Amino acid sequence: MKSITVTELAERSNIPLIDVREAHEFAVGHVPGAVNIPMSEIGNRLEELPAEAFDVICQAGGRSARVVEALETRGYDATNVEGGTGEWIAQGRDVEVPSA
Repeated sequence: MKSITVTELAERSNIPLIDVREAHEFAVGHVPGAVNIPMSEIGNRLEELPAEAFDVICQAGGRSARVVEALETRGYDATNVEGGTGEWIAQGRDVEVPSA
């Protein structure tokens, strides 16, 4: 399984980011540009995943690692973000909060 750190994620551009946290977690704040497809729904929303390489993030890295492993078996080019959104926030990086 491919993995990157939050610092490496911050240096990347033009690579889609899928946030697999539940919608209520995503709504509290997420990495700018992330698209929310919760882990509990991803099996039914595969058509929404990018055709090209993409990164997967959750809160701490556990859920996203499981999702990446499952997607790799289906042929997706997915990379886990170690430390997740929690580490992103701990480093003082900007977050987006959806407007109601």
